[in-house]
Amino acid sequence: MPGKAAALPYRPGVGVMLIDRGGRIFAGQRRDAAGPAWQVPQGGIDAGESPRAAALRELEEETGVPAALVEVLAEAPGWLAYDLPADLVGTTWGGRFRGQRQRWFLLRFTGQDADIRLDGAHPEFSAWRWLTAAELLAAIVPFKRDVYARALAAFAPHLA
Repeated sequence: MPGKAAALPYRPGVGVMLIDRGGRIFAGQRRDAAGPAWQVPQGGIDAGESPRAAALRELEEETGVPAALVEVLAEAPGWLAYDLPADLVGTTWGGRFRGQRQRWFLLRFTGQDADIRLDGAHPEFSAWRWLTAAELLAAIVPFKRDVYARALAAFAPHLA
């Protein structure tokens, strides 16, 4: 990573792979993207918040699914990081971070599809669907693909 971006820190965050009873993974189409941009719920860790609490909060904020409708199955070991593309470093997160380092969680959804709601206070997704691991990896923006591949490898025993 050239120049000033390399000196920037990573934003601490979480990633959530929510799976259905068949092991397929929830993916949401980003509302702010011009073209196809599917991802799983993810976001920053607030000051004083544990990664697990952040994962459950982000899940509910982005999908409407409360902690009562999930079972925590696994946490990927360690932090997984990605760098933003050069054209996004200066605009994403106010230009304060080079990318994100995340703790990843695998959650089993115990509710019904109707419990998934994308119309929260600050909607992030415009559509959603259940995908296999291979379909999810193919749909992810390229700069996040390696992090997703590592999380998927950690969670492989639980996936379709």
